[in-house]
Amino acid sequence: MSLLSVLPVNPILPINLLLGYAIFFTALRIYVWPRLATLSPTALLTPILLLHTGRELGLMFLFEGATKPGMPAGFAVPAAYGDLAAAALGAIALRAVRTGAASARTWVWVFNLFGTADLLNAIAMAVIYQSGPYLGAAYWIPAFWVPMLLATHTLVFVYLLRHWRAPALAADRSTASA
Repeated sequence: MSLLSVLPVNPILPINLLLGYAIFFTALRIYVWPRLATLSPTALLTPILLLHTGRELGLMFLFEGATKPGMPAGFAVPAAYGDLAAAALGAIALRAVRTGAASARTWVWVFNLFGTADLLNAIAMAVIYQSGPYLGAAYWIPAFWVPMLLATHTLVFVYLLRHWRAPALAADRSTASA
């Protein structure tokens, strides 16, 4: 009998999530954080929002073949459609930022709040429904993709709260079409 067999929840996935987050967060702290005050919204948010528009990959939780038979719907359905909605909000926020829309900061807030809540909900549902054994090839999503997304959400919150001032976007409009 192994230690993992007597635990109420297998800790491998949460450990992967926490360590992955720590790695991506550390990379952002080293390479991006020191420059936050000098980055325009377009310069910082364009690559992050582009990354998040790829969250449609969460639909893989609904695809048998990417997951094993028996994937709990209580996890898979909200995780898949939550990611799809977050991808759509990311695309809207990206367009608003790139075009210098007056609503850009609001759209980034909406995207970031929803996207973070969606990931935290998916993590909770994965634990509650013990979806780990059913992830199959889709295991890389929570083991790699989710920690990276959470780290970038953290960075965006810091930028929104400390560095993005209303005039910053107006000054940034000339580079938005580049």
